[in-house]
Amino acid sequence: MALNPPLRPEYEVSLPPLLDLPVERELSRAQRLWQQGWLRKSLILLVLAVIWEIAARYQNNDLLLPGFVQVSHALVEGIISGELLSKVAISLNVLVKGYLLGIVLAFVMTSLAVSTQLGRDLLSTLTAMFNPLPAIALLPLSLLWFGLGEASLLFVLVHSVVWSLALNTYAGFQGVSETQRMVGRNYGLRGLRFVWLILIPAALPSIVSGLKIGWAFAWRTLIAAELVFGASSGKGGLGWYIFQNRNELYTDKVFAGLVVVILIGLLVENLIFSLIERHTLKRWGMQR
Repeated sequence: MALNPPLRPEYEVSLPPLLDLPVERELSRAQRLWQQGWLRKSLILLVLAVIWEIAARYQNNDLLLPGFVQVSHALVEGIISGELLSKVAISLNVLVKGYLLGIVLAFVMTSLAVSTQLGRDLLSTLTAMFNPLPAIALLPLSLLWFGLGEASLLFVLVHSVVWSLALNTYAGFQGVSETQRMVGRNYGLRGLRFVWLILIPAALPSIVSGLKIGWAFAWRTLIAAELVFGASSGKGGLGWYIFQNRNELYTDKVFAGLVVVILIGLLVENLIFSLIERHTLKRWGMQR
């Protein structure tokens, strides 16, 4: 016997208007400006510059601590004369070469590590051996092997980049989910195509972190190498500029060189790496 439940009559419920809800106020101009990250960072730099100037005036010894204004004058003079810019160009030329070589070598090693057991053993053994070894400690050996030239600096730069990048990249590859790996295998991806199309996009946050760490290590290794061992191939870079002015007791120029080192680090971080993250990680929802 079929059941025929009674039909419920339709009805409407009249709701009172929502009049007591608080209305969100529009942000003021100051609040909108405060939402800008570049403005907050600029204020931090301005506060640090003021503290620096106050400390220098209190110290009252230009040889030990020149003020921010005095260092700014030395920086502008170095840029106008072209001396400082030429030193920066020499250092960046060597740095980019060593950085790119380190990236290529790190990706070759990690690709082998995710493909073969021998590659995994090789990567774990080499990183355990050489990652704790300071790059600057290898410079005397590289000078013995390659002589006083660009090749010596490239050797230590590659060492400073490859191990941190390889460790971060391999850790990112290990964190790729099995589901994504199965998708790649179902499409018949093997070897380098599997690494390029599946592992690298999935492990991109770790890879970008490794690239940042490798860049920082390479930059400070290059400056330290030029400070300790001077010019390479008869050409002195930014570290040599700092070292030479320290010998001649031009402390304001020494600080100007250090400021350029800091500014280049800030530009690379906030322009190049931020651009990469904005167009990849944040765009793909992999980073907030």
